[in-house]
Amino acid sequence: MSSEMIIRRYRPSDQDVVTDLWSRAARQAHPFLDGEGAGERARLLREVDLVRAENWVAERKGSVIGLLGLRVDGPGGGDGPGVEVGGLFVAPEAQGGGAGRELLEHAAALHGALTLEVFEGNARGRRFCAYLGFTERGRRTDEETGHPLITLERAAPLKSVGWLHLREGRLLSVRTRGNDTFYLPGGKYEPGETAREALSRELGEELGLVVPAEELSEECVIHDVAHGKNGRRLHMTCFTGGPQDIAPVPGREIAEYAWFDRQEARERCAPAHAQVVDRLVAQGRMRG
Repeated sequence: MSSEMIIRRYRPSDQDVVTDLWSRAARQAHPFLDGEGAGERARLLREVDLVRAENWVAERKGSVIGLLGLRVDGPGGGDGPGVEVGGLFVAPEAQGGGAGRELLEHAAALHGALTLEVFEGNARGRRFCAYLGFTERGRRTDEETGHPLITLERAAPLKSVGWLHLREGRLLSVRTRGNDTFYLPGGKYEPGETAREALSRELGEELGLVVPAEELSEECVIHDVAHGKNGRRLHMTCFTGGPQDIAPVPGREIAEYAWFDRQEARERCAPAHAQVVDRLVAQGRMRG
């Protein structure tokens, strides 16, 4: 996520700006619907959707640019049964800047699997959902408008942790046995673990390193396609910290480790590495 963007809970004080945002975005997405973005539909947004749904907004430089409404029946949780997206709208002038993607990934991190409906006539919305890994589950005719709706779904993302460790501008990466692709050191959570605890354990198992959980600092969260998982999404929380002078000893399933520059990382590492490398280059921690 851009350092200029935050995802936060909707507040009643957001109502006017969110209603305007929704109205403009809805008219753009659904020009085939009479009265879209106004009248009774606007009243329902203010009096029902913004009151009953779990609503989140994307904010950049103090301005709200996106709205996400979730229909949540239970407590949720990243490993829970999932949630239905009731609405996702981004201000027309902010579209293409990542707000919609970050709002959906935030929902997935909280609740797991996602379902939503998109009008068949909303070609841009359908392309956006396909890009983020949604697949069609069914179709129906909207009773109110008479227009066809497509039901889309996406499985819960795989949740993992990764360690960002640099030496002279080169990124530490590991390769598992029987695999040609390199990954960040780290892996999946075990039941009951926090992200820091999971990474501390993985670094010990993979590389024989002692890195106490309390020495790890969250750096960023990466959303991408999980390598070798048939298009399933990845939610990877990345950390820095721990000792700088290390002598890794490959263990368990790790075949080797390596220190890669930007080009080597892009050529030999999993897709999520590209985002990590771009971030590190932008920060001046790796050469461009």
